[in-house]
Amino acid sequence: MLSIPKILVVDDDPDIVEILRYNLSLNGYEVKTAVNGKQAIKKAKLFSPEIILLDIMMPEMDGIEACSQIKLIPSLKETVIIFLSARSEDFTQIAAFDAGGDDYISKPVKPKILLKKIESIIKRMRLSINENTRIELGNIIIDRNEYLVKIDNNNINLPRKEFELFFLLASRSGKVFTRDEIMNKVWGTNVIVGDRTIDVHIRKLREKIGDLYFKTIKGVGYKFVQ
Repeated sequence: MLSIPKILVVDDDPDIVEILRYNLSLNGYEVKTAVNGKQAIKKAKLFSPEIILLDIMMPEMDGIEACSQIKLIPSLKETVIIFLSARSEDFTQIAAFDAGGDDYISKPVKPKILLKKIESIIKRMRLSINENTRIELGNIIIDRNEYLVKIDNNNINLPRKEFELFFLLASRSGKVFTRDEIMNKVWGTNVIVGDRTIDVHIRKLREKIGDLYFKTIKGVGYKFVQ
């Protein structure tokens, strides 16, 4: 990661773009902006941001489609995408996570909360350099350096938050992680997300990795079993 973290702000509302750009720049971030999904993809390729703040409802290409395409670009596979939207219904949030989004913030965005969230994300990204980066459990290999999962030598592609949740649970096979522990370690203590966020990500992991690996401890949390 560069010494000055880079953030791409994508929204078709010029007032929102300016508020976010001003607050982020004031706090030492290098900021670029875009007004729609197509422009976001072009600028992301050139700018290589650590974080993209991405509106959903935009002309030419919406945020969901833009996120899906960005996640297919190898050079941007570690970029964190945070959706910003006035739409708070469950199906919109689920669509955002299914597209590969890492987080979801409902509008109106509160700059102080957003800055704390970004600070937490950047801190975790820096700390992750010194953490254990590889887990081998039987036929499963999880490589944090490459954000790669292999099962029986077959590659399994996971969005960032699904990968981090899987890595956390597999790092201590058999341990029950409470919902609070999962939220704090994967999303950070300053993050505000919906109650169903963890459940949605576990559901996606069950679909991709296998239902039997993930056990629900009712009223407590989840654990990885082998």
